[in-house]
Amino acid sequence: MIFTHRRPSPPPARSNGRRAVGVTAVVAALLVVAGCTADAPAKDQTPADQAPTASGSGAPEGFEKHYSQDIVWTECRTEFECATVSAPLSWSDPDAGEIELSIMRTRATGDKIGSLLINPGGPGGSGVDYLEAAAGTFGDRLLEAYDVVGFDPRGVRDSTEVECYDDAEKDRYLSEDFDRSTDEGLAAARESSAAWAEACAENTGELLGNVDTQSAAKDMDMLRAALGDDQLHYLGASYGTSLGATYAGLFPERTGRLVLDGAIDPRIDSAEMSAGQAVGFENALRAYVADCQGGSGCPLTGSVDDGMQQVRDVLDQALDRPYPTDSDREVTQTLAFYGVAVTLYDEQNWSLLTQALEEAIDQRTGTMLLFLADFYNDRNADGSFSTNSTEAFTAVNCLDGRSDPDVEAMRAEAAEIEAAAPTVGTFFSYGGITCADWPYPVAEQEYDVAAPDAAPIVVVGTTNDPATPYVWAEGMAEALDTSVLVTYEGEGHTAYGRSNSCIDNALEDYLVDGTVPEDGLTC
Repeated sequence: MIFTHRRPSPPPARSNGRRAVGVTAVVAALLVVAGCTADAPAKDQTPADQAPTASGSGAPEGFEKHYSQDIVWTECRTEFECATVSAPLSWSDPDAGEIELSIMRTRATGDKIGSLLINPGGPGGSGVDYLEAAAGTFGDRLLEAYDVVGFDPRGVRDSTEVECYDDAEKDRYLSEDFDRSTDEGLAAARESSAAWAEACAENTGELLGNVDTQSAAKDMDMLRAALGDDQLHYLGASYGTSLGATYAGLFPERTGRLVLDGAIDPRIDSAEMSAGQAVGFENALRAYVADCQGGSGCPLTGSVDDGMQQVRDVLDQALDRPYPTDSDREVTQTLAFYGVAVTLYDEQNWSLLTQALEEAIDQRTGTMLLFLADFYNDRNADGSFSTNSTEAFTAVNCLDGRSDPDVEAMRAEAAEIEAAAPTVGTFFSYGGITCADWPYPVAEQEYDVAAPDAAPIVVVGTTNDPATPYVWAEGMAEALDTSVLVTYEGEGHTAYGRSNSCIDNALEDYLVDGTVPEDGLTC
């Protein structure tokens, strides 16, 4: 299964596939590692603007100190304030120890409603990086009304993190190809996943069994109280919609204004999610091919079906003969798919895919594909990784739910997926392997997915979203008793801040003024 993460556009690249000198602020914010900590308190160091209104109100027994803790903010990243918050390792055992959560905020510039927590998805996406990247795209009214707070969920990045391989081993792991059509290939793939799981357990410890979505949602309620809010106001994108819906199920009486953008149907299982994403990326790729062939300089010839087959040929050739690059690295089939997939999150990236395909088809080189795959995987030019998104992604998903690892069951699922998505379906098949040997069990669900007593929740879907297909937004809106559905008719992943003023105004009217959009609003 691919990441469900609100990804930015890759930086522009020159024709040789190397990264251009000029990088937009949005992308640079996500690629540059910048810490939020300080060796000594800054001069303007301040406690939280408000003491918790109910002195730890709503704290589960044994966790009162976490709910009532003071947050000490320090200046960071030039325009922001950062802090570290303590959270329990396990929300079922107060004596199990503690972890740290990294948070960052912008202060409200006008009359403040409260705090707005944000999450970009993943699982494994950094909310701290998301805030730095997205603050410039949030509307002025939103920034006037809220302290916008990004946080790295448990297990992610600058919070106490999941750790697995070192950089070199991770590089190898992310580049591996397996022929899953054979018993030998499946066995090798499972052996690789098992070795990854063992390394995660060895290098992470007990945290690895406590990074499920429910635990992260409980962290959000703790943050709500520590920030001084009676209700949680929240903007979640992609997987962040699952986090928000889980919060609503656990704490319906504490929900404030929740926007869930690029929504995931909470009723589907892992196998259904993989199948849905396969079709989503297939449809997004088809839209790209049609657009490419309608312009000039497209390397894909003939009909749209012909063009889709040519993309598949590029991917298949990488399996048989990895593409050389202008470095000492080759582009495997896995890396080639990452390079294609990352461009489908936003139609503004399609020109980069054209460039990569032209290079692969006409020159049989993969420099641009490698550049895009590295951006997708948060890999730096020196071989290090700027995030642990891969590690956290696997750890959270394996605790939230698993596909059947039975070989015959996986083959039957693969046949259905590949029939529905013949170009990219193979990359979404055999998902049962990933968690088959995970050392911790699936977390037991403690909440009602309908969240019947929650305040109105706004669910947003994009009609040709590859990573979170529109049908999932319809499903989430149907599952949540108090939801309304807002639709963006367009391409790409998520809608707020990248679609149109109709979407942005409707969501900001809701978050700032409390005006619930009309159910079924289409923009």
